[in-house]
Amino acid sequence: MFLCCKNVVDKHKIILRYFSVTFSLPYTLHAIEDLNDEKIDGVILVASSVEYLDGPLEPLKDAVEAYIKVNKAAAKEASVVTCPGIAASRLIYAPTGPLNRDYDDVRRFQDAGTNGIKLALAAGCKAPLVVVQASMKHVLSVRVATLAVLTGLYTALEVREASPEKAAKVDRVGVWTDPTDRDAMATIMFFTNTVLASMASAHQVYADIAGSDPERMAPPRVAEYVENIFKDTCVKVRVVSDPETLSKEYPLLMAVNRATKAIDRQTARVIHLEYFDPDHPVDTTLMFVGKGVTYDTGGADVKYGGAMAGMHRDKCGAAFVAGLFKLLAHWKPRGLKVIGAMSMVRNSIGSDAYVSDELFTSRAGVRVRIGNTDAEGRMAMADVLCEMKEKALNEKNPALFTVATLTGHVIRCYGENYGAMVANGPAQKAGLVNRLLGASEVSGDPLEHSKLRREDFEFHAGKSECEDIIQSGGKPSTMTDRGHQSPAAFLIMASGLDKHGLDSANMLPFCHLDIAGSAGQPPKHPTGSPLVAFAHAFVLNRESPSTAVPEEQEHLLYNVVA
Repeated sequence: MFLCCKNVVDKHKIILRYFSVTFSLPYTLHAIEDLNDEKIDGVILVASSVEYLDGPLEPLKDAVEAYIKVNKAAAKEASVVTCPGIAASRLIYAPTGPLNRDYDDVRRFQDAGTNGIKLALAAGCKAPLVVVQASMKHVLSVRVATLAVLTGLYTALEVREASPEKAAKVDRVGVWTDPTDRDAMATIMFFTNTVLASMASAHQVYADIAGSDPERMAPPRVAEYVENIFKDTCVKVRVVSDPETLSKEYPLLMAVNRATKAIDRQTARVIHLEYFDPDHPVDTTLMFVGKGVTYDTGGADVKYGGAMAGMHRDKCGAAFVAGLFKLLAHWKPRGLKVIGAMSMVRNSIGSDAYVSDELFTSRAGVRVRIGNTDAEGRMAMADVLCEMKEKALNEKNPALFTVATLTGHVIRCYGENYGAMVANGPAQKAGLVNRLLGASEVSGDPLEHSKLRREDFEFHAGKSECEDIIQSGGKPSTMTDRGHQSPAAFLIMASGLDKHGLDSANMLPFCHLDIAGSAGQPPKHPTGSPLVAFAHAFVLNRESPSTAVPEEQEHLLYNVVA
């Protein structure tokens, strides 16, 4: 779809440039200031309390307060309320619950937005208007709640392809802006048409790749999908598919691929992506490697006891990379260069499958002994990370990241709602940890910090003269001490990044993110984690050539409080 945001010029000098962007969403998105807009068929109200709603929102307050008198549960759970004060009459009240306890965070708004759109769809809404009671404590509350509504409208790729008529759950979505506040109105218009649409489109790409079944998103078909979505955009795509080239450049990846190398529809791909604005000098380079295991049987160390179900989600790291580049293609941030790689492979069982005890030499010349073939994710990424390391030495202010649904251990440590970040010394020195943690917290996409320790390197050190390092201790990560921290050490050692630590003249910041829990568990749709965190840490704070506000008004865009 095409969205246009008109110039808005008033006494506060808020200027929003004309722009037109294709977002590929199955519904239209609008900034709306009138609760009685005739195209609205329901209002979703996200609020901690209706007590302080006034002005144009007073009819919503009256309706909710009257309903709570006859149904006290409505103060705590989403409810459909008849609202005679608005034309649509249908009001979905989605309370956030408490906001001031020590452990409350902005995800209260996220949960309320999710609950609100679920109930709105069940009630038959096709054109909801989202109204969020902003929080001064949580500066991105409006953005977080509204984005939760939009991600709740995602329809799986297989459904869209098999039944196009089911692609759109709604026809249009409105985002309310106070007509009495010109600053807020102009800013909400801008953020509706750029931030929200860009993030929802990026989430759709992530969910398409991450959530689709092992055949629909087998490695060659992932490559086709990525080439298609970035056709005629500012993102460059290069797919490595030649078996000889793959074997030479990425020997550890191809060890995992060995059981499927004779099956054309399942054989490995490495998908390279690149973005930068040629009209502006680069000041920062971000480099990503995403784990793209399209199905993980565990290989010869086969998963058992029903643990194989859901392993089509083992490609969320690669899905994150593609989703991030979708955001970049829309936002076009100035001064930022981003290089990405999606390591796509299937970990299968077969007579030619790689097995424990085998020895392989990585791209960096490191001899690796296999301990467990179910630790295939680090194998898929290590050589691609080595390639990124080689490129990073010639880039401006580089930072390297691996993103992967890597271990069950991270879920045991932090649960299903949190990803873990493990950083090397240069990354901590450069402030990447605090930057990402801060962005993740304020944007409702939380990450935990797991510190890298000397024991992690000692664990992977070679135990005989035959190998330099061991890939795994043999046991599942859930039965291994520091089971999600030590893989970061393996990646550093296998890729040669250990030569670029704090003691090096060429330090390279590196962060490993394990998103095995936060990426979302079936049957729920993929969450998009950590897209939102990275967007707020590195992308949305940069001016775009097609969308800009005056410097003195930037706080209105980046810390939206309606």
